[in-house]
Amino acid sequence: MTTVNIYLTFEGQCEEAFNFYKSVLGGEFSYLGRFKDMPPQEGIAPLSDEMGEKIMHISLPVSKETMLMGSDSVGEWAPKLVAGNNFSVSVSTVSKSETDRIFAGLSDGGMITMPLESTFWGDYFGMFTDKFGINWMISFAENQA
Repeated sequence: MTTVNIYLTFEGQCEEAFNFYKSVLGGEFSYLGRFKDMPPQEGIAPLSDEMGEKIMHISLPVSKETMLMGSDSVGEWAPKLVAGNNFSVSVSTVSKSETDRIFAGLSDGGMITMPLESTFWGDYFGMFTDKFGINWMISFAENQA
């Protein structure tokens, strides 16, 4: 089943915010990864120790079907945040072909910020801003296929 969730982006307060959300919504984080956990990437400068401690990705299940996800805006992957662009709609699909179809359709006329590709965390993943200015993340968990 394809699911749609909200992905929040912060300027360094992601961990604090998600600890707050967890205190209100309950549950446990299903994933918490920091930027220091990323493997080195060619052409990308190493992060400072402070930036390495920031949240690369965090997931807080809210129900069986939904979760709240987020990260800190760090490095060249994220634009300067302003109120209104600090969230994305995250779509998790049931197949790679469905990921391709949804990505191609919704990104038509928009701006691709990360083309679909297999990632080090095991997802087939891409990001874009659609022609209406909405940020999207489309993924398929290849490692669970």
